[in-house]
Amino acid sequence: MPKKGKGYREAAALVEKQNLYEATEAIELVQKTARAKFDETVEVHVRLGVDGRHADQQVRGAIVLPHGTGKSVRVLVFAKGPKEAEAKEAGADYVGAEELAEKIQKENWFEFDAVVATPDMMGVVGRLGKLLGPKGLMPNPKSGTVTMDVAKALEDIKAGKVEYRLDKTNIIHTPIGKASFGTEKLADNFNALIDAIIKAKPSAAKGQYLKSVTVASTMGPGIKINPMRVGTSN
Repeated sequence: MPKKGKGYREAAALVEKQNLYEATEAIELVQKTARAKFDETVEVHVRLGVDGRHADQQVRGAIVLPHGTGKSVRVLVFAKGPKEAEAKEAGADYVGAEELAEKIQKENWFEFDAVVATPDMMGVVGRLGKLLGPKGLMPNPKSGTVTMDVAKALEDIKAGKVEYRLDKTNIIHTPIGKASFGTEKLADNFNALIDAIIKAKPSAAKGQYLKSVTVASTMGPGIKINPMRVGTSN
């Protein structure tokens, strides 16, 4: 295992590993541990008491964070005709159809951070599943990225919409902003995300739903939050 740098060790020394912090306390601490020379992203990692291998226990959705993510997002829209014009008007970074799908397939082109598609384009986009899926870029009706209202989808994404979904280990990893946001904005974003995840609880989920909640900056150590004391309900 590579040796951690001095900055990381100093930051880690501020965190009591066995402690379960209150959310606000953890968010204050994560800013103190973000010591890189760039504005670090703050991420939330939530382990859920579900088994994502079962379709009825999948957790997936999207939310527009109150204060955005602090990141400018490049959006690719698959659309034709009037919807192509609507997407361009609404500020899409790239708009097209088969020619863009071919560019992704043949050139391994990924100069974008999010993908929106009109329903009629899913025949084309579906062929990109093996390329877009592993990167979390596949459009999905549940997250509002397969839609006829491309202008609204673009507005939400540019405003700071984030998707949340289980990985293979039943953990959700989602950014909630930059370390420079300050405690209040990060806390607002954190609470909005946690509430959305709680509302998305599958009826098939039994026992404790929020198993663990951790916040961390890009280069900083993980800080554990008491999962029993977050959100509007648990």
